[in-house]
Amino acid sequence: MSDNIVTIENLSHRYSSAWAIQNINLKIDRKGILGLLGSNGAGKSTTMNILCGVLNQTEGNVYICGTDMRKNPKQAKKQIGFLPQHPPLHLESTIHEYLTHCAHLRRIERSKVKQAVEEVKVKCDVAHFSDRLLKNLSGGYRQRVGIAQAIIHKPQLVVLDEPTNGLDPNQILEVRKLIREIAEERAVIFSTHILSEVQVLCRDIVMIEKGKIVFADTMEAFNNYIEPNGVQVWFGNQPTKDALLEIPGVKDATFQSEHLVRLVIDKDPSICEKIIEVSVQKGWRMREISREKSSLDDIFKQLSS
Repeated sequence: MSDNIVTIENLSHRYSSAWAIQNINLKIDRKGILGLLGSNGAGKSTTMNILCGVLNQTEGNVYICGTDMRKNPKQAKKQIGFLPQHPPLHLESTIHEYLTHCAHLRRIERSKVKQAVEEVKVKCDVAHFSDRLLKNLSGGYRQRVGIAQAIIHKPQLVVLDEPTNGLDPNQILEVRKLIREIAEERAVIFSTHILSEVQVLCRDIVMIEKGKIVFADTMEAFNNYIEPNGVQVWFGNQPTKDALLEIPGVKDATFQSEHLVRLVIDKDPSICEKIIEVSVQKGWRMREISREKSSLDDIFKQLSS
């Protein structure tokens, strides 16, 4: 257990009589970005609040770098940086004043506070606005300052709740780049309900729906969760629809251009080889065949149903 950055065992929590999450189990043993995915109300925020020591769970255990969050919360929280969906910024403070305050809150030694503040300002690219009031910053720079307070004490785990929410496209790209850099040094949990954000950022993914984990694996496995039922085929000599339907495993054919055909296929793993073999025999001059990929929306819909 001590080798894991995060260990969550049989975690459950209820508000009044309704369970928000039930039997959540999760381990993070390496650096990188884990996406915590789920629709609104699925249980993501409850899980993160318990993980960060904001909320005491009804049942189960949470360990941060081997430390029990419930039994020794101060020690466990030393290894956690948290950016809530609405960053806890003091808008009347400058960036320097706010980060200095955060350094003291994190019990950084007084002799090391100045160095910690300067390092994190450079890391998050806000040093040139050091004396600017937070209320005068754009949304993207406020988010950078929010991330800076989460990593100023160099934790092993950083939890980010919807960190790109409300940002414009350029700001989203900048924050994504910063998150990737942070994940080179520590584990990052990136919570969102936006599928595309998970796809471009995360190595691993955990999906929660109705308070329970419905998927936990790599991003690649998530992309391939639903086996596609279509292939795109380019023929130099385009066959007839009837000829294509005679191939075992081909269920339908739609002609998309003079040479391109979409075939609906069954789950036979050798279907592509069969199509190629028949094409050679019939002289259809096939140049390309490619399986379609399931859309993220299709996967999300199936997992959350």
